[in-house]
Amino acid sequence: MLGITHFAFFVVAVFLLNVTPGPDTAYIVGRSVAQGRSAGLVSALGISGGCCVHSLACAFGLTALLAASASAFTVVKFAGAIYLVYLGARLIFTKAAPAADEPAPAAAASTAPRSLRQLFVQGFCTNVLNPKVVLFFVSFFPQFVVPGSPHKALAFLALGAVFVAMSTVWNSFVAWIAGSVTRRFSGKPGVKKWLDRTVGSAFVGLGVKLATATR
Repeated sequence: MLGITHFAFFVVAVFLLNVTPGPDTAYIVGRSVAQGRSAGLVSALGISGGCCVHSLACAFGLTALLAASASAFTVVKFAGAIYLVYLGARLIFTKAAPAADEPAPAAAASTAPRSLRQLFVQGFCTNVLNPKVVLFFVSFFPQFVVPGSPHKALAFLALGAVFVAMSTVWNSFVAWIAGSVTRRFSGKPGVKKWLDRTVGSAFVGLGVKLATATR
């Protein structure tokens, strides 16, 4: 079928990959904790959008070129690391929302909750700027495509579609669960503040780990 081989094993491998916590999971949980279930779901869609880009790049050879270039890998690596640290710092230093009967300070505008569009873009960038995802696509997907197939591009696109669909379902489930748990603390700004700081610290840690990662 379209030059795809060992499809069942591919599905199992993708499932195991999804249930293993990583930067995408941490980002979705962080957004769900910070802004609730809807924010987590939109962030999950943004990450799926990033996976679509990787799938297209893999199908048309761009991912392989990026993986082969040390300079390109380094640029993407540090861009992704800086972005994760930036998102983490925002969560760490965001002030707790004032009570309903208290006036909001003027400075709160700078730490206002992100719009759904902004959340989608941030999730998208978090995934696209992760060079480890690039290397995963270029090293994992070819194992399930017949070398001599005349439909390699279609095979990569089909595998990418399956990967995106499975990832979207799992990430949406994670966002739903994290958002449901967070709703219990919606009336406790002190607890939510420490949740934000914990997740923000995790983002910073992931950014540092990404910056020091090797190929």
